[in-house]
Amino acid sequence: MKPIIILLTTGVLCMGCTNSPKQTSPSASDLAQKIKRFAPVVITADTARLSPADQHVLSKLVAAAKIMDTLYLVQGWEGNLTMLKTLEADGSTEGRERLHYFHINMGPWSRLDENKAFISGTPVVKPPQANYYPEKMTKEEFNEWISRLPEAEQKKATGFFTTIRRDANGKLKAVPYNEEYHDLLMRASSLLSEAAALAANPTLRSFLEKRAAAFLSNDYYDSDVAWMDLDSPIEPTIGPYEVYMDELFNYKAAFEAFIALRNNEETSKLTKFSGFLQEIENNLPIADQYKNPKLGAMAPIRVVDQVAIGGEAKAGVQTAAFNLPNDEHVVAEKGSKRVMLYNVQRAKFEKILKPIADLAIDAKQLPLIAFEPFFTHILAHELMHGLGPHSIVVSGKKTTVRQAMKEIGSAFEEAKADVAGLFALQFLIDKGAISKEMENQMYVTFLASAFRSLRFGIAEAHGRGMALQLSYLLKEGAFSYNEETGRFSVNFDQVKRAVRKLTNEMMTIQAQGNYEKAKEMLNRMAVLEPSVQRTLDKLTSIPVDIEPVTSLNQE
Repeated sequence: MKPIIILLTTGVLCMGCTNSPKQTSPSASDLAQKIKRFAPVVITADTARLSPADQHVLSKLVAAAKIMDTLYLVQGWEGNLTMLKTLEADGSTEGRERLHYFHINMGPWSRLDENKAFISGTPVVKPPQANYYPEKMTKEEFNEWISRLPEAEQKKATGFFTTIRRDANGKLKAVPYNEEYHDLLMRASSLLSEAAALAANPTLRSFLEKRAAAFLSNDYYDSDVAWMDLDSPIEPTIGPYEVYMDELFNYKAAFEAFIALRNNEETSKLTKFSGFLQEIENNLPIADQYKNPKLGAMAPIRVVDQVAIGGEAKAGVQTAAFNLPNDEHVVAEKGSKRVMLYNVQRAKFEKILKPIADLAIDAKQLPLIAFEPFFTHILAHELMHGLGPHSIVVSGKKTTVRQAMKEIGSAFEEAKADVAGLFALQFLIDKGAISKEMENQMYVTFLASAFRSLRFGIAEAHGRGMALQLSYLLKEGAFSYNEETGRFSVNFDQVKRAVRKLTNEMMTIQAQGNYEKAKEMLNRMAVLEPSVQRTLDKLTSIPVDIEPVTSLNQE
């Protein structure tokens, strides 16, 4: 860890940022404008139907989610916890606004402003290495180091659950999470063990016991399998998962938590899609050698109502759905589970997407905007993370798409999942598994949602991936812009062909592990066309995303 350095000119404590340019804080009014981009929305979940024991389980899980907050802040930057304490002690108007925006972003960098700092005393831009790697380590140094390691040690160094530190001689070394974050993980493990002892549902108890053990052993396989088998009124997802914060290599997983209640009615509507996954895989528009002839076990789909979140789940733009685990070995054996946050998605549709559509979509196509295709495409997006290439061979060596794509992997994968989700839904519509009525609704609602995603900023993985798709589909004539009305529309006679073509290109690049081609495609296509930028400029009065306010109904 770096020594604490006190910046007397600002009163802000900063760790590890002495060699980086510094940023000055915006005014209270400027911060208030930034905060207005997030619409406060009460996110409700009815816990009254839970047994008294399960309500106690829920309270333990909410407490564990708060520990994920601390873990995530430690992972993001070694100065975060000290800065948070300083902000909490500042009772001024500006201080309260800074603290509010710090909580929205889970750190001092504004995620909607290309990760630029909004608090003085920090690096101007969020460090790409986060706190996973030594501050001055270069990619070249890391790659040279791992090239000399035995294969087993290489896997640890590039794996999800290790940080990279320097030993007493300044040499790089891998430190497992259970050592790096020992005290915090001990506390989280204890809470999960206590929750497990209270849980009557055997699958919930099994997951909590195994995840509690994983926090201490750093071996997450058994608990990931138990999470896949979870069938319980309470749906907890807690641990290190996504790799977005590792902007050097996309290797290291960040801690987060989603504590939710299963929405039985909506889950029953969507479980039918699991039965079509192998058929969709078999019909992907890629060469047969790139397809998986035998997917893992039928992937469960859960629709849930969010109760509490922690860690990365809180940071910036709110997650509407997720597809986990990310461990390729678990995915190969068990598939992956798709979790849809129903109450969050409904809030995003009402507060964000509909107002965007009113300004961006051709008036004749506005009646086609609907929640069901919005919700269903998010499901398809998550399904397609689990389909297509994963374990691949590059230059005769077994690897994974995640490792081959390195730092651009997240943006490229998000774009692939989006466009392939459209392909998959069209496939199901053509089969009669989904109503034909949804076809045109799906494409128009997706077009409106593209502007929702772009407003996250093209430095963020989802926004950058959407910029690539929109540029490509405009170029292919799937979408068009009317200069007179300043609005976009879908060309229904072109969109299916263009979606199929883009799905083919992106999945083929992934299957070949062609990092250079993927990078070139992103650099060329992930840009904002003038017509797109003009439309985004019209949307400034609309919030960019929601700021969830949890309100539990326990009456």
